[in-house]
Amino acid sequence: MFGFGMPEMIIVLVIALVVVGPSKLPQLGQSLGTSIKNFKKGMNEDDVKIIEKTKEA
Repeated sequence: MFGFGMPEMIIVLVIALVVVGPSKLPQLGQSLGTSIKNFKKGMNEDDVKIIEKTKEA
């Protein structure tokens, strides 16, 4: 999709370790996962609202 393979993922992980530090990396991953989950949930709720409005009309 974006052309990310295993070498690119490792480079990103190493940069994240250097910038954030190993103690904060799990918290960063957890907050990123929560953000993605909430974003997907919000997108699905918008779709449901649009579908309900079109059914009413």
